Amino acid sequence: METVSKYSKFVPYLYFIAVIALWFTNVNRSEGVTAYPILLCAIPFAWQLIKPSKHLNFTLGITFVCLSSYLILAYLSNLFELVSLSSQVKQFMAFGGLFVIANFVMALWMIRNSLNRSF
Repeated sequence: METVSKYSKFVPYLYFIAVIALWFTNVNRSEGVTAYPILLCAIPFAWQLIKPSKHLNFTLGITFVCLSSYLILAYLSNLFELVSLSSQVKQFMAFGGLFVIANFVMALWMIRNSLNRSF
């Protein structure tokens, strides 16, 4: 059990690195070389795995909580049909609901790591 608690602080960073890798793979299939700047988004998360910093951790957490909150508002506006959207967009947002919640939870987890634990 203590190994789980020891390595649980790395879960949010690995999650965001996996999401960025998936995003890169999908864009790389269609657009080729122009997808490589997407990999730059993974640098802060990889840095947190190599050499953790409380300030960078808190900054990443706050940034992604704000972005996730915006995604949640967009998702809720779709659910309450505040804006008329095409059926393809609605289907995309239905599948993206889990992604939205997971991003918000992982961002909160990063903030909790920066406030409660010292690396």
